[in-house]
Amino acid sequence: MPELLDNLGGDTPVAPEDRAPGALRGAGARSPFFWKLMLVAMALMWGYSFFIMKDTLDSIPTFMLLACRFLIAAAVMFALFAKRIVAHLNARNIVVGCAMGIFLGLAYAFQTLGLADTTAGKNAFLTGTYCILVPFVSFIMAREPLTRFNLGAAVLCVAGIALVALDSFSMQRGDLLTLIGAVFFALQIATAAKYGRELDVNVITFWMFLTVGLMDTVASLATEPPITAIAWSPSLVGTILFLALCCTCLGMLMQNLGLAHVPSSTGSLLLSLESPSGVLFSVIFAGEQLTVRLVAGFALIFTSIVLSETHFSFLLKPNAARRRRSAAK
Repeated sequence: MPELLDNLGGDTPVAPEDRAPGALRGAGARSPFFWKLMLVAMALMWGYSFFIMKDTLDSIPTFMLLACRFLIAAAVMFALFAKRIVAHLNARNIVVGCAMGIFLGLAYAFQTLGLADTTAGKNAFLTGTYCILVPFVSFIMAREPLTRFNLGAAVLCVAGIALVALDSFSMQRGDLLTLIGAVFFALQIATAAKYGRELDVNVITFWMFLTVGLMDTVASLATEPPITAIAWSPSLVGTILFLALCCTCLGMLMQNLGLAHVPSSTGSLLLSLESPSGVLFSVIFAGEQLTVRLVAGFALIFTSIVLSETHFSFLLKPNAARRRRSAAK
């Protein structure tokens, strides 16, 4: 598939601030830390959205909620970036954006189907395993190098998410479906990381939103009963608008922009903070008990990020300095 997308027709020039061929974009304008911080902020935002969506799903079916979120987000993106979308209206942008949308739509579908046959904690944990899958998918798609630090950090992160989210270690049908969803999340992240460096992120994000919105609309019409007009309370509408504008439009745009500027393995690791942050917000706002297991899980996740970002070089440098002083003596 990457070869097919790479061989599609050319594109009109992308603005210099949006593209730097042969390098991670934005390095000359903003530091890599800025883009990593953006991904962390987006993960925290999505973690908070779990807390909000829990009650919302009692009033509106899942696919209808997702359809509303992504169609509203697509409309907002078109209103903001219509000139860019028209300027880059070609096969490559459309196919890349739609491919990202298909991956994301299938990821949500399998995650939702899996949730029906497993616990919320296991669903969150198994979804978070995409941070292990992304380095392998990116290596296949873009020949992005695999390092022992990336893989070690991913394993530590998944272990931390397990401590935070898991109540048992049995495997059910829902767990398998959730794992399939994690594969599609990994494919979406790797695709955004590869092509976001070459194409206009705003344009491909619009096509991604539109694709997911249409997929969920079809799924809702086929599998879910319509909701009555009385169910559309001001509170429900306000929640949907918050999810659509902040968590979907702004959040996914932040994700795709961040992934275009950092290695995909690092990006997926930072995005995996979504699962533990959801638990953290439950502790803060819903009174969930903060246990030793949760603290240990958060510590492992933090350690995984430090390993990925520093390779623990701050521990090696003092030892190297001592060796040099000893040799000088």
